[in-house]
Amino acid sequence: MDQIRIEGGNPLNGVVEISGAKNAALPILVSALLTDGCNTYQNVPDLRDIHSTLNLLTHLGADCRMDPIAHETTICAKGLIEPEAPYDLVRKMRASILVLGPLVARLGKARVSLPGGCAIGARPINLHLKGLSEMGAAIELKHGYVEARAEHLKGADFYFDLVTVTGTENLMMAAVLAKGKTVLRNAAREPEVVALADALNAMGAQIEGAGTSVITIHGVEGLHSVDSFRIIPDRIETGTFLVAAALTRGQVEIRGCDPSHLDAVLHKIRLTGAEIETGENWIRVAGAPSIHSVDVKTLPYPGFPTDMQAQFMVLMSVAEGLSLISETIFENRFIHVSELRRMGADITVSGNSALIKGVPKLSGAPVMASDLRASACLVLAGLIAEGSTTVQRVYHLDRGYEAMEKKFQKLGAVIERIQE
Repeated sequence: MDQIRIEGGNPLNGVVEISGAKNAALPILVSALLTDGCNTYQNVPDLRDIHSTLNLLTHLGADCRMDPIAHETTICAKGLIEPEAPYDLVRKMRASILVLGPLVARLGKARVSLPGGCAIGARPINLHLKGLSEMGAAIELKHGYVEARAEHLKGADFYFDLVTVTGTENLMMAAVLAKGKTVLRNAAREPEVVALADALNAMGAQIEGAGTSVITIHGVEGLHSVDSFRIIPDRIETGTFLVAAALTRGQVEIRGCDPSHLDAVLHKIRLTGAEIETGENWIRVAGAPSIHSVDVKTLPYPGFPTDMQAQFMVLMSVAEGLSLISETIFENRFIHVSELRRMGADITVSGNSALIKGVPKLSGAPVMASDLRASACLVLAGLIAEGSTTVQRVYHLDRGYEAMEKKFQKLGAVIERIQE
């Protein structure tokens, strides 16, 4: 497995371009299953999770072509004949459960492997299944698979007991071809949900309210293909580079981003003392000589994102004073703490909270990534640590960050990928 080695101590300076959002691209690519035409998407990031999704869509019968240099992907689902998503494909990526809604909506049946466990929490799919059941699907769990059947889905008024992004996306895709009106209440409000609604509307769907807690979908007879639909910028990659600039006391301009998606993150980073300017599609950040401690509590959008918690913890590990980070979304999302401690961080975990006492410096060490955002946090820690840091299991990083080490190299970091 590849490793990333970093020699810490260099402030980041320069310009970085943000890639398309993985969490927006995945459901949008899956939505191609709802049509029998050819759909073309722009700004698709070249990531492990994208390739896993395309492999799954290919198994289902779609013709998928990706140009990683042009960041363009075409999906033709005319030959869609296979309603089963097997374990070997689904186990690589939990977001594979997103094929369930489109398959039932278009084919009237689906057999999708249960995603299984996850390093950062269980993330159950019971609300996906409950919603499909209320839309008229017969649901059975057999031999580790979800089996769903419906001669024709019908509209429903459904309330999510918990806010769930993939649950909102799955039911929204199922509802676009259902008979009648579907109302999703307590729906996720993330920009990625809005992006999916925009893609579906471009295909002829009738969706209102995306970005609010109540989404209304009027079912249509069929959808048409889309040409050159553009994936939104990745707000988590943007946030990661924001933290990196503040952490290294550097000056970085982040281009091709959407600052409006990062209000909570920008607010917290400003409180640390960093100077931030924003434009329509850019952010400039200048790190402060000393970093102020700031408390953070993760919440569903528009709150502080759980996917930025680990990166912000690195920033707080070298801040002046004490800070408290509370994780309310996933139950096991402090796995990275033990690795940060090995680098000299002073962090005490109690339940879903972490108390961080800032230290003057971190020390380079060999560390191991446990999940996607934990891998990013360890790379950030290596940027400021004295000496050399080697991050193992960087396949986690490749799931959600496109060429991270090359982007950091352009900003002046001493970082390299060691290929095995």
